[in-house]
Amino acid sequence: MKVVIQRVKHASVTIEEKIKGSINRGFLLLIGIGKEDTRETVDKYLDKILKLRIFDDEEGKTNLSLNDINGDIMAISQFTLYADCRKGNRPNFLNAAGPKEAKELYEYFLKSCKEKYGRVESGEFGADMKIDLLNDGPFTVVLDKEMLGY
Repeated sequence: MKVVIQRVKHASVTIEEKIKGSINRGFLLLIGIGKEDTRETVDKYLDKILKLRIFDDEEGKTNLSLNDINGDIMAISQFTLYADCRKGNRPNFLNAAGPKEAKELYEYFLKSCKEKYGRVESGEFGADMKIDLLNDGPFTVVLDKEMLGY
């Protein structure tokens, strides 16, 4: 699994010229599901995301979590995080999970996130989406297996 976390002032996702979801201050999550990922993988990532302290406190230190600032989450499925560009100029996506497995784990992520946190918006798996955001900082963190120590 790979997750790009962008700290945002606001974000929205549009599908077929209709806004599907929007958030205020919080995280825009771009979520890539790999072939080897399981529900256990999703649980580990979600736990880290919800505890990540990357918002400024009153002294300007990145010391506050999403919960501390009463922030929102927007989660977008993004298999292209698994682009392998080592050979040639056309990326391959052989390490990304297949559509059926990826959709199942993405939906599990959304369900678990809503149960544990609540304020969650999302895109639509497999849809052509337009994402509008105001990056805060910018402050972007990439989580992958190496970052989580497994």
